[in-house]
Amino acid sequence: MLGQVFLTAPPLYLPRWRPSFKLETRKMAATSIMSTDDEMNAMAGENIDVTGWTDANKTAWGLQAENYINILCRYNFSDNFGTLNVDVRNLLSEYVSRYVGISGIAYNMSGFTSRIEAEDMMNIHLYRMNKIEQILVDQKGVTYMQGA
Repeated sequence: MLGQVFLTAPPLYLPRWRPSFKLETRKMAATSIMSTDDEMNAMAGENIDVTGWTDANKTAWGLQAENYINILCRYNFSDNFGTLNVDVRNLLSEYVSRYVGISGIAYNMSGFTSRIEAEDMMNIHLYRMNKIEQILVDQKGVTYMQGA
């Protein structure tokens, strides 16, 4: 019958309801001007060993990469990151997240199926980082970034 409410106890075969309390801890994210925590995690891969993959380490590695880029280009991208063209921002973000990924992989390779797998990932990142460095220091790239 529609609309009728039955005030009966639940059947005995149903498990008793127990509240589940999960401790919700706020996950802190790595703080980087040029890269996000998600980008860093993606570059490290799914087999990264979480022992050294801490927010503090990711933040430190991210700052190292940002400082390197600033000094390499003799321009402080960090201070002006928000004003940069989206193409330039994405290029810098990719560089920083790849650097952090390499640092995390090199910190402890035990999570990967083999050392060769970890080294292959690092080599792929290094190849792309070298290409990005070439773009950043090439005069044509500098001219483009200034005009973008």
